[in-house]
Amino acid sequence: MPKKGGKHAEMEKETQAQCKRAKLEAACSPSVLHFENPDSLFGSLISPIKEEVFFKEYWEQKPLLVQRNDPLVAAYYLSLFQLSDLKELCSQGLYYGRDVNICRCVNGKKKVLNKEGRVNYMQLKKDFDQKKATIQFHQPQRFKEELWKIQEKLECFFGSLVGSNVYITPQGSQGLPPHYDDVEVFILQLEGEKHWRLYKPTVPLAREYNVESEDKIGNPTHEFTLKPGDLLYFPRGTIHQADTPLGTSHSTHVTISTYQNNSWGDFLLDAIPGLVFDTAKDDLVLRTSIPRQLLMQVNTADSAKKLSSLLRRLADHLDHTRELRSSDMKKDFIMHRLPPCLRCDSDSLTPGSGKLPKIDSKIRLQFRDHALISVEPDQENAVSTVYVGWAGECMRDTHMMGAEDDTASEDGTSQQTHGLRFPLSYLEALKQIWSSSTVTVRELNLTSDEEKENLALSLWSECLIEVL
Repeated sequence: MPKKGGKHAEMEKETQAQCKRAKLEAACSPSVLHFENPDSLFGSLISPIKEEVFFKEYWEQKPLLVQRNDPLVAAYYLSLFQLSDLKELCSQGLYYGRDVNICRCVNGKKKVLNKEGRVNYMQLKKDFDQKKATIQFHQPQRFKEELWKIQEKLECFFGSLVGSNVYITPQGSQGLPPHYDDVEVFILQLEGEKHWRLYKPTVPLAREYNVESEDKIGNPTHEFTLKPGDLLYFPRGTIHQADTPLGTSHSTHVTISTYQNNSWGDFLLDAIPGLVFDTAKDDLVLRTSIPRQLLMQVNTADSAKKLSSLLRRLADHLDHTRELRSSDMKKDFIMHRLPPCLRCDSDSLTPGSGKLPKIDSKIRLQFRDHALISVEPDQENAVSTVYVGWAGECMRDTHMMGAEDDTASEDGTSQQTHGLRFPLSYLEALKQIWSSSTVTVRELNLTSDEEKENLALSLWSECLIEVL
């Protein structure tokens, strides 16, 4: 799940044009997944395992293998991505490193065979056929609508970013050495067969990617072959390696991953600053100065003892208020996640479409699973503000691709990420909209009709509400 990456000028121009570029959408077999809501989608993905069983017995604990032997599921999985899709995709403008990696495991090490610049399909196929190289295709949900639908619902289900990579490996070859990842992994086998070996984690629930040598990982705890329609899950930190057996032309699978940097530790790092900011407004002790030359000291034992005492004061404040604010994690999620998967002719995400909200208008929130309210401290003004964020319309094109928050448009102007800020006095009115199926603008909990209309107009202009 890459976050950042450098780009050449030509690649940047290509990225900027992606919102206007036609996508490769396969004619899918009848879906075996249920898209009614996020719960039904996840339930059908891990079927026949029940959701409660999965989270009680497998999630963050041990691998799950579901071997289905179901032609209908196999046909549907095949429609998600296949080797033959690459020719058309290459014609749309793909780049080594950004979109595609070419690699092979040689003597327990990863050998990268990338060329420079734009991917040529004939060269790609030559490396695949002659060098037995694995093709790793980054974030196929940018091009394949069915994967967009799946990952969008999974992001709603987990409340976390969900990325994916496709791996296409020729027979008798292995793309990656034994390694573990910092994400929860769901493998969907799409074409051919893949032989897997899983090993006991050396770092359970790992926070980073790492390669492990064969002589340190011991014997596999699990060994099996995935066939089309099969599903495999394993927790972050699980050491694994996979190869395509002889006798099958190639293997294609998609790795769907989530929960990167989404632990309690990450949440504490995000929430503690806001907690300190709020507590210090009422607690004189937190506003007193640190000792002279504290920052220059080598022995900090006394300061550590004092800090422990201050942390207890923060805990007492939290017990009293029951308010814990997360800001950066929430914004990172909502700003970089996939937008709703809508029909091409839908104007639900077109600013200024539909009826203009008036004081007597009845309104309702659109895309409840794709927007959030966050109360954040404003360090400059020493006040808290209400932040409303939502998934942007074109985020599909840059989803999980390491795009910066502010990107340049084709005319060179800056495109700011989606988000609105309101005074803290607007919080209750926003909660009304978020918690109600419908609400009249006049009923909003604000002091004047002008404020009520301005709030409704601000949300409407950004497609967050619709007027009934």
